Amino acid sequence: MVELSPDEAVLWRWEFVTINETIVFTWIVIGILAILAWSSTRHLSATPPFSRRQVALETIISYMRKEIREIARRDSDPYLPFSGTLFLFLSLSSILGIVPGYRSPTSSLSTTTALAACVFFAVPIYGILQQGASGYFRRYVQPTPLMLPFNVIGEISRTVALALRLFGNMMSQTLLVAVLISLAPLFLPVIMDLFGLLIGQVQAYIFAVLATVYIISASSDEKAVEEEPEKGEESEENPKREPEGGT
Repeated sequence: MVELSPDEAVLWRWEFVTINETIVFTWIVIGILAILAWSSTRHLSATPPFSRRQVALETIISYMRKEIREIARRDSDPYLPFSGTLFLFLSLSSILGIVPGYRSPTSSLSTTTALAACVFFAVPIYGILQQGASGYFRRYVQPTPLMLPFNVIGEISRTVALALRLFGNMMSQTLLVAVLISLAPLFLPVIMDLFGLLIGQVQAYIFAVLATVYIISASSDEKAVEEEPEKGEESEENPKREPEGGT
């Protein structure tokens, strides 16, 4: 019988402590990311020639900064550590799927729930840091205090949807590969692994983008956002006039 979830493959158990494939593969992904980060930043240089690792690192960071800046319309540095870490973890978890015997921890509901919980707690943390506690929690009672329970339910349901979306996409990929192995064990699984690699990268991007959107929507000042376009419109409608009688 094929085990679809890495949670089902228990590697070691002692009383109430259980270590399964989900935990082990998560540790592996974290360890690889830590080693790559350490080796890429060990000999950073401000002048050429640059090492290949530094070029690769700066390319990835520049890409993530650009994407976050397009979403936030502001400085991306405050959001880069969290959103970038989510993307790198999910991306590497998918890439390692080409290694025989490895199963992505994102095909476990416990992993996707943990990632969604991180986003759930990151939203108020960023919001309080940007607007203060009173400014952030005021949004739950706007436009009327009657909206408080609905806003709270919306936050919870959004987190649940974020976890189930990632879990459903990754689990469906695992299930499809398992079915194809039983039908045609030589050729089709290889093609599906490559297709699954593409799906994993897309899901990593979508998850990181949604997390960034949730955080920015909670940490942005709605009044400031509304006033900014109005100022822009005024500058376009009333362009600066040059003094008459110029040279």
